[in-house]
Amino acid sequence: MRFDLITLRLFVAVGEEANLTRAAERENIVLSAASKRIADLETSVGIALLRRHARGVTLTPAGQTFLHYSRQVLQTLARMEGELSDFTVGVKGHVRMHAIASAISEFLPHELNSFLTRYPMVKIDLEEQVGPAIVRAVADRSADIGIITENTTAEGLERLPYHVDHLVLVVPDGHPLAERPSVRLMETLGYDFIGPHPDSSLLAVIMRASMETGCSIKLRIQVRSFDGMCRMIEENLGIGILPQMAIEHQITAGRIRAIPLAETWATRRLFLCVRDLTSLPGSARQLIQHLKVADQSTA
Repeated sequence: MRFDLITLRLFVAVGEEANLTRAAERENIVLSAASKRIADLETSVGIALLRRHARGVTLTPAGQTFLHYSRQVLQTLARMEGELSDFTVGVKGHVRMHAIASAISEFLPHELNSFLTRYPMVKIDLEEQVGPAIVRAVADRSADIGIITENTTAEGLERLPYHVDHLVLVVPDGHPLAERPSVRLMETLGYDFIGPHPDSSLLAVIMRASMETGCSIKLRIQVRSFDGMCRMIEENLGIGILPQMAIEHQITAGRIRAIPLAETWATRRLFLCVRDLTSLPGSARQLIQHLKVADQSTA
């Protein structure tokens, strides 16, 4: 079966307008030609895609499926046209990156700034996601590069060492633990906790560590952002565990304290993950090399 773009756009218009006349007007096609295109399309696929009635048309189940994939094809082509147009104005590469919140808060702003200063003709799309979603995006090629923690399973992907981050206990000023030089998780479990997003790798680490103590953590509130968690802690709604570098500004400006955790699990290794390093576009490989060098310079 072969489908031309004019017919695909027409069919999407028919599905959205539920009326062949309005769809033909929308696509600037005379009604008779539009009707013939749809009839020829149904002949080509060998099944009815529309149900005709006095007030217009409705899609058959096969028509609904065809509409779904037609939209996907047209959206992919639109993205391709957009990316190709970037090259006409000088952009020499396009990298899609998904990363966990701590990498975006801690390391990436400075490192991407230095990369884009060196390679100003590269465009980077950066999206914050939780670990499992990042792995899925890299695996299905909707992201070129992912940044995850060592605790996130990335079967089938290549992993490259990135940075190490350090988790700390965050408490409000005046809290009974606020003046401690360090603390163990077991000593905190009597307090209410402000937790991160339910699917985050950070929460998985905290929950696993609490289970190893034989006790459970008391999650009072869960918040997606680190800023939001810090605000809740400032208001004395609980304590939390967060990456130290990601909240340095809040510690300096706010009413919270960061206390080192005397636990081996509180030091986390971060990894870059890719589907296949050798098949990445040159701009993506350049970015990975830059990030690896940046990691070594801070080691």
